[in-house]
Amino acid sequence: MLHNKTVAVVIPAFNEERQIRMVLESIPDFIDRIIIVNDGSTDKTSEIVMSIINADKKDYSNSDIAEAIPGTTIYDAPEQALHRFHKEEDERLTESVIANKNPEKDRIILIEHIQNSGVGAAVSTGYSWCRQNNIFCTAKVDGDGQMDPRELERICEPVITNNIDYVKGNRLLHRSSKLIIPNHRFWGNSVLSILTKIASGYWKVSDTQTAFTAISLRALKILQLDKIYKKYGYPNDILVRLNIASCTLTEVEIKPIYNIGEQSKMKIFKLVPRILKLLTVSFFRRLWLKYFIRDFHPLFLFYFLSFFLFIIDIPFFIELIRNFLVRGNLTPDSWLIIYIFLTISSFQAFLFAMWMDIQDNERLYK
Repeated sequence: MLHNKTVAVVIPAFNEERQIRMVLESIPDFIDRIIIVNDGSTDKTSEIVMSIINADKKDYSNSDIAEAIPGTTIYDAPEQALHRFHKEEDERLTESVIANKNPEKDRIILIEHIQNSGVGAAVSTGYSWCRQNNIFCTAKVDGDGQMDPRELERICEPVITNNIDYVKGNRLLHRSSKLIIPNHRFWGNSVLSILTKIASGYWKVSDTQTAFTAISLRALKILQLDKIYKKYGYPNDILVRLNIASCTLTEVEIKPIYNIGEQSKMKIFKLVPRILKLLTVSFFRRLWLKYFIRDFHPLFLFYFLSFFLFIIDIPFFIELIRNFLVRGNLTPDSWLIIYIFLTISSFQAFLFAMWMDIQDNERLYK
């Protein structure tokens, strides 16, 4: 426990037999539960985790961890409805089984996915267990050893002491980031961070691809875990979903760690197009849900006005290029004036919308 609050860490693992023992043995003592979600590994990851579980003879059943069950009075009806909703939601998650013989007594919980479903699906399964067991703060660490567990306390501290909903590690803040992070990953991460700012509404975040995070129980109850993106783009998806729910966020400087024996399973050329598609869809979902359905805001009109003017502007741009390059003629003055007007108006509307977006979400970044 940390400051008398329950803390768990979720560790998704896929073929991590070389690293998983080191990761587990380095988890600090204040962590009450360690949730390993084995996402259909074909190596000895599961056997190694079970050997560690069996070697630990301590009984952890006296901790304050217990399933959150709402009251039974008529005034508890909203909590009862939410409890039923979460139960139904959990049933839609990737099919899994708990491998422990006595999970209520073990500190390390091994959850086995029946089939490989992706890191986002594994994290959702781990989050589900923590939500069911009323964990106050749930951290997330990768199973490949690229995150220093000694930094877990700093990651969890804002959730525990300041009631922050989501804490995200940031490797780009560390002075060694340009020295340690491979160039293609550094610049790729930077570009995706810019796009995620726009899509998520958290305009001050960076290093959006890091998954060293901590989340509050309140935020876990808000998230629809079965809807979270199942693959590597899940951190971006979670940010958008948290922003729609107006959850608070802060960042903590963490060390960039590479070349310690991990094997990257990401395929960059497949990953980037998928994340770009995810961010585009997420951006429009955020605008629709947060700024039209739940609480109307003028930035909704400005954003869509800018897109509308941009679309109208496309035929004029094509005609301008065709006249100049193909026909060798100058564009008529009237067409040129319309094109310039639409271009400037679209750009101005987008800037107004972006400025309003930044101002509205300033309160969420702590």
